[in-house]
Amino acid sequence: MSLSRRMLFLIGALASAGRCVASGPLDAVFAKLDRAASAFTGVTADLRRLNHMALLNEDTVETGTFTMKRGKRDLHVLFDIKQPAPKAYAFDGHKLEEYLPNERTVEEYDAGKYKSLADQFLLLGFGTGSKELQADYTITFGGPDTINNEKTTRLELIPKSKELLVHLPKVDLWISDGMGVPVQQKFYSPGGNYNLATYSNIMLNPSLPDSAVHLNLPKGVTREHPLK
Repeated sequence: MSLSRRMLFLIGALASAGRCVASGPLDAVFAKLDRAASAFTGVTADLRRLNHMALLNEDTVETGTFTMKRGKRDLHVLFDIKQPAPKAYAFDGHKLEEYLPNERTVEEYDAGKYKSLADQFLLLGFGTGSKELQADYTITFGGPDTINNEKTTRLELIPKSKELLVHLPKVDLWISDGMGVPVQQKFYSPGGNYNLATYSNIMLNPSLPDSAVHLNLPKGVTREHPLK
């Protein structure tokens, strides 16, 4: 898997003209996003990730946990996949690490040049204010919906960046009416493929030690740098 695909996974796997942005109901969602973003320091949640391959009409599902810690100058993210095959992804703004427990290896990638893109994806609705989102995406109101008994409002986002649009034609966000953060994200890829990330048991702004967003590696793990 290439580094660019790994960055797209983190978003979960890993910005100009556009349509007019609706007012009214959309402004109400923006207000919720802004309130949540102003106090955001981190989040933990259970994660269910569905990857749909249109050509094969096939779905694969992974489950695990998602942890994010945001400081004044840095962002740390950990995806810990439990099923069906254990693996973990850690991102600190400078490097991306992929840990494969069954192979006892960590593949490390220099992700510094992808930092702004990664931050844009990883913070898509988590700690991101409405002005930031509108700077990178054309946003339209998708209407109310319920996800896992949580009342939400769906937003449709189209990247303004032509470069990004090639890889990510569209994103749907289901913003919790109560928390002001996503409970579901749908990332569309060319050819009808998509990635659907659903979050449950969300805890906002928990007190997280640094170890909560770092890989917990046993002794004897081999570290590799595939792109060097």
